[in-house]
Amino acid sequence: MATKPQRRTSVCRRAARAALAALVALAVVAAGLGGLVVWQNTYDLREEAVTVRYGGRTLHAVLALPERGKGPFPLVVVAHGDGPVDATHDGFYRPMWESFARAGYASLSWNKPGVGGAPGDWLDQTMEDRAQEAADAIAWARQRPDVDGRRIGLWGASQAGWVLPKIAAKDGRIRFAIAVSPAVNWHRQGRYNLIAELRRDGASDAEVAAALRRRETGLKLLGRGATYEEYVRAVGDPQGMTAARWRFVSKNHTADARADLPALRGVPVLLVLAGHDVNVDTADTEAAYRRLLPAPSLRVTHYPDATHGLVRHDVERSSLRLTLTALCAPRALFAEGFLADQRQFLSSLDTEGPRR
Repeated sequence: MATKPQRRTSVCRRAARAALAALVALAVVAAGLGGLVVWQNTYDLREEAVTVRYGGRTLHAVLALPERGKGPFPLVVVAHGDGPVDATHDGFYRPMWESFARAGYASLSWNKPGVGGAPGDWLDQTMEDRAQEAADAIAWARQRPDVDGRRIGLWGASQAGWVLPKIAAKDGRIRFAIAVSPAVNWHRQGRYNLIAELRRDGASDAEVAAALRRRETGLKLLGRGATYEEYVRAVGDPQGMTAARWRFVSKNHTADARADLPALRGVPVLLVLAGHDVNVDTADTEAAYRRLLPAPSLRVTHYPDATHGLVRHDVERSSLRLTLTALCAPRALFAEGFLADQRQFLSSLDTEGPRR
């Protein structure tokens, strides 16, 4: 019969073996998850970091080419939305670039000025500045042997709604445009966004009214070219409005895409709208596009379950789910059909020059 110390030793050995087996199992699971993450974040693309030098400017860019072939490839030029966005939008663009590549298209995108070491400051730019920046990037791209200069078009989201038609006005050879949740009128868009976010967050009628009064004060100050110091004195707590942001808004608050949208007449345009958009009034945007662009060239797609960035609403409303999806299944971030519909749009374009 074993002594008590021997029984304790036997138990300890079994516990150690169990712990070791558990650690091995965890290691296997971790390795599997790690492999899954790597696989899900590997794209059928050839990405090339490029420096765009044209028109006296320097842009830190990424050229994403289809995985196979020498080209020349048709090109999608990306115009960002608001904020300090880098060339890949922290990887958010890659599933779209892959979808474009499967239609045979390359993609060109760059860091906004001041982002990721790029020269300048995007908050010093007007929408006109951004359009000229893109026009210079397109002129640079046309010099490359792997780019088909006759088949260059635009992709832009949100604030890019004010930029895309300006680019088309500068470059009469733009072949197509994909406008994702584009804004039309800065003032109307701002009012819509303010009310939509307050209602989403459960604000009372009194809180909404107070916010609108504060907004009207800001608009009056913008209208007379007031300084940031005057703004702070008038409203008190700036609530995130910095001096640099005030400068940016002062330069751009009169933006209205309706003045430039006719430049896209005769160009195939895919207008992409989301059902859960608290940033842009999609009904207002669709009405403006349908009024100003002819029906044969304009295609409108609606994604009822999508948010402003065309991310699935059920994913975006959970921070944990959003993080895990972005890490483990980034293509699943987007509303069903969004990636495929853009690919189909590009595939449907003929191989001739722009139709004007």
